[in-house]
Amino acid sequence: MQVIEAADIADIKNRHPCFSDGVNMNNGRIHLPVSPVCNIQCKFCKRNFNKWEKRPGVAARLLHPREAAPLVGKALEICPQIAVAGIAGPGDTLATTHALEAFRSIHREYPQIINCLSTNGLLLEKYAKDLWDAGVQTVTVTVNAVDAQVLSGICSRVYLGGKVYEGVGGAEILINAQKRGIEKMAALGAVVKINTVLIPEINDFHIEEIAETVRSWGALIMNIIPLIPQFEMADLQPPSCSQLNKARGQAQEYLPVFRHCRHCRADAAGIPGKSDISGLLYEYAGGEGTFSHG
Repeated sequence: MQVIEAADIADIKNRHPCFSDGVNMNNGRIHLPVSPVCNIQCKFCKRNFNKWEKRPGVAARLLHPREAAPLVGKALEICPQIAVAGIAGPGDTLATTHALEAFRSIHREYPQIINCLSTNGLLLEKYAKDLWDAGVQTVTVTVNAVDAQVLSGICSRVYLGGKVYEGVGGAEILINAQKRGIEKMAALGAVVKINTVLIPEINDFHIEEIAETVRSWGALIMNIIPLIPQFEMADLQPPSCSQLNKARGQAQEYLPVFRHCRHCRADAAGIPGKSDISGLLYEYAGGEGTFSHG
């Protein structure tokens, strides 16, 4: 595995508002909603197009990859503190090649910008080298369990190679793919963060095992996100503050824990918690698009 220099990690964490430890929260990011489809179905995930929901999986409209670089330029004019161009949906970023195309154009036009990808990891190994060559320095992988039995209660289906895999079998495919993808991105030199959705009575007992396992794969930071009850998990209770703090404490035994997540939209832009410039960037009239599974 390639050794990542401590100075490089510190620089990225200092510049990236979603990877920092809170020391520097004055840098901004722009999320570019170019990814229309997903290749898994999680029981808590409800993707949507609107202007008002403040959560992942939501955007006002889809962007074409060719719109990405000009929009980054516009964002920098409005908010020069933008340091990161992130793609986090609204679908999975690797279910199509749209994110890769966008990152290539951004890297050509704005090489100083940190390109950041969020993914479920199913196809991360396949595209790892292409992403690295496109300037992707940071990757967030959502890992909700490293035990297939646990994950089968969270992820209903996996779509891969034209086939649908359900239950424990599908969960095993996803976990194994995540392992290979994270290992490959870490070996290339990327800083890998893990997002884990904390779901009481489903995976809350499993946090330490997740943290210990993903560290062995090469992850360097972890983010525990409270469940938003919706879709098939609409009747569940979100974790309490004490449950969330307990899980974060357990994870911190193995990895640094990011504690400032704000459940950002797929088209968020600005400095988290300080400014929101998305309304100045995106034209909301029409063009909402539709979702499907790839």
